[in-house]
Amino acid sequence: MHFEAHTPEEMIALGRILAYRMPQQGAVIVSGELGAGKTTLIKGIAAERAGVDPAVVSSPTFALIHEYGEPPTVYHLDLYRLETDAEVLGLGLIDLLEEDALVLIEWGERFVHLIGAGAAQLTISEIPLSPGTSARRVLYTSPAPSSVAPSSLA
Repeated sequence: MHFEAHTPEEMIALGRILAYRMPQQGAVIVSGELGAGKTTLIKGIAAERAGVDPAVVSSPTFALIHEYGEPPTVYHLDLYRLETDAEVLGLGLIDLLEEDALVLIEWGERFVHLIGAGAAQLTISEIPLSPGTSARRVLYTSPAPSSVAPSSLA
């Protein structure tokens, strides 16, 4: 599925919509260039799935993992600064993937061999518009149908 967003607010709204197309439990690899809007999109997903204010969702670039919900229903990982399989596994990735939660992994494409080929994927790319402006194209691919759907989307 392809989607487009022209503002950060549209990216958050898109994240809210995509939250119901994602698996209840399992990994979603979120990829795109630096500044593409990965965390902005995740703000909407976490807001919808974990019931948090999008303003509290931030990039885990230095913390490496943020969790949202009580108990956590969304884990947000950023693997940008990690270089080895041992570093990724040291985060407890295998245990997180077994939790009854959605695990959103920025820069996960670098470690797909650890995450699993069955992970869903969100890929964000820039669409140049007029000089100095751009939009974002978001491609969502999932190997399995979603197990969560609000009545308005069912």
